[in-house]
Amino acid sequence: MHFSKMHGAGNDFVVLDLRDGRAPPTPAECARIADRHFGVGCDQLLTIEPAPGADAVASYRIWNADGSVAGQCGNGARCVAAWLVRAGAAPAQDAFVITSPAGRHPVRRNARGDFVIDMGAPRFFPADVPLRGFAQTQDAYPLQIAGRTLVVGAVSLGNPHALLEVEAVDGADVAGIGAALQQHPAFPQSVNVGFAQVLAPDRLRLRVYERGAGETLACGSGACAAVALLDRRGRVRAAAGVTVALPGGELHIQQDADDHLWMAGPAAFVFEGDIP
Repeated sequence: MHFSKMHGAGNDFVVLDLRDGRAPPTPAECARIADRHFGVGCDQLLTIEPAPGADAVASYRIWNADGSVAGQCGNGARCVAAWLVRAGAAPAQDAFVITSPAGRHPVRRNARGDFVIDMGAPRFFPADVPLRGFAQTQDAYPLQIAGRTLVVGAVSLGNPHALLEVEAVDGADVAGIGAALQQHPAFPQSVNVGFAQVLAPDRLRLRVYERGAGETLACGSGACAAVALLDRRGRVRAAAGVTVALPGGELHIQQDADDHLWMAGPAAFVFEGDIP
């Protein structure tokens, strides 16, 4: 099986072309491919599959490094778009549409040539995240972790996100708190956990501990979640655009008049190979 190794701001992927109708790898096979010592190595595995309708050029699905299924992947969406353009399946400059388990995603190019993806509108209602124990939407939710109270924001971007605002991301206990929140009963489907440091209304730093992958160098949906939640608190201005600096690079997030979040950033090819 031929694959492409790609990354978006350091968030790396193994991309498989399954547009011929072949079945995707099993969860165990996905985990073996993702293993950085015994496989190819990646944060997530992406399968490119036939489009569900005439208005899209293709669809894609996502598996985390542990073989679990993911509902959305923003950096992966840009890599899928770049892969489709290189394959001649999507126009190089004109807009087109791809679909994910989270829905329909229009794609365009900006002046720098980066792919810009419509990540949809954030959903804040607790049942949509999903988040248990709260009936109404709040800017932040108190949760008990190991005898202390953590105040987190929560939102869905097609996958669940929790966000903690911190004074400095460099000193944040990303792995400890991230793993604890992922196991918290308030998040029945687990959760991607972001740690945000606001630098200015148009700039923030972010680290993300992802479901099924641990801390990654970048998380596109996590960047969108952070901007959406911090905009609700008046900490950033999503409509004006926010640059999110992650360990692997920068993403630019901007919210349109319909509340959809558009994400721009890099998508790079690393190497090609074949899996026996």
